[in-house]
Amino acid sequence: MDLQFTAEVIEWRGPAPFYYAVVPNDEADLIAEVAQSIIYWGCVPTMATIGHHTYRTAMFPKQGTYRVPIRKNVREDLGIGVGDRIEVSLFLDV
Repeated sequence: MDLQFTAEVIEWRGPAPFYYAVVPNDEADLIAEVAQSIIYWGCVPTMATIGHHTYRTAMFPKQGTYRVPIRKNVREDLGIGVGDRIEVSLFLDV
């Protein structure tokens, strides 16, 4: 399954700051339909593309949607910050 969408960047401060792209509701509904067949330890493995960066990651469900981790090198290279809206492509191997 291939998905493309615009997402808002949020920050979660745990022991260290983490940055995520929040999957919009329509795309989250599509992911939820197939997630049970690919879910691993509560996370959904995926290939994410942001800008010219493609990387393997795992998104997790939160508050009725999913959060896609944004790697530090991707954020820094593309100048991504909290509140930005970014284009994200996901590939889920279902």
